[in-house]
Amino acid sequence: MKKYLIILVLEIILVSCSSINYTIDSDTFSSVGQNERIKYIILHYTATNDEVGMRALTKGQVSSHYLITTRDDEAIYNLVPLEKRAWHAGVSEFGDRKNLNDSSIGIEIVNKGVKDYNENEKNYGFFIPEVEYIEFSEGQIKKLGYLLETIIKKYNIKPKDILGHSDIAPTRKIDPGPKFPWERLYKEYGIGAWYDEKDKEFFMNEQLYKVTPIFKIKEELKKYGYKINNTDEWDEESKRVVYNFQAHFNPKSLSGDMDLETFAILKALNKKYR
Repeated sequence: MKKYLIILVLEIILVSCSSINYTIDSDTFSSVGQNERIKYIILHYTATNDEVGMRALTKGQVSSHYLITTRDDEAIYNLVPLEKRAWHAGVSEFGDRKNLNDSSIGIEIVNKGVKDYNENEKNYGFFIPEVEYIEFSEGQIKKLGYLLETIIKKYNIKPKDILGHSDIAPTRKIDPGPKFPWERLYKEYGIGAWYDEKDKEFFMNEQLYKVTPIFKIKEELKKYGYKINNTDEWDEESKRVVYNFQAHFNPKSLSGDMDLETFAILKALNKKYR
């Protein structure tokens, strides 16, 4: 009996020790070495209609934090909590960051992307002309402006870190395409990165462009953040990167071929943001 009493007392002591409530103090001290986990906002188009887009983003293996449909009277849908990781970026890289799912918020906008055309008659391959892409609606642009303002304020996102899927995966993706209103978002909402016209005009120097080796122009693309190879030629892979840079910053010249104006815009952007 005495033995059982000793065991019982020991068990009570152990239980009482394990149930001690320790205090966690989150207020007295704070580390200087910290920042937000969220660094980027990545924009996409769905390449589908509303119903297919919603189903794909809620039932499949692809997801995004937000979805903006084509219906003006419909809410902006928050599909993944912002503290969780959505699967929207895939294999991706920009600047010194890879796998941007880990550090980004993804926004999908319902837009078919490209008009229906006969591929046997128009064999564009990767380099689809600007005229074949579909415009975003006025309602979508206004909703997007509001949403971006909210996210930027919450996470202090830098202008240069608001990107398209095609910026972070330029050899395999083309969304949100050349019809995406990058310039309008910058000028009307103060959102995103855009070049200064005076800097562009300064670099519109035919002689400078002609004497700049290809690998040096590629270094400018890398400096801005794009992943591109080191070859001293405009091969297929390199042209895809140029194409997507043009889609973002010089859509009227969309071709994949480097030209003086695209070169000047690239130099102007690096002058402003690097």
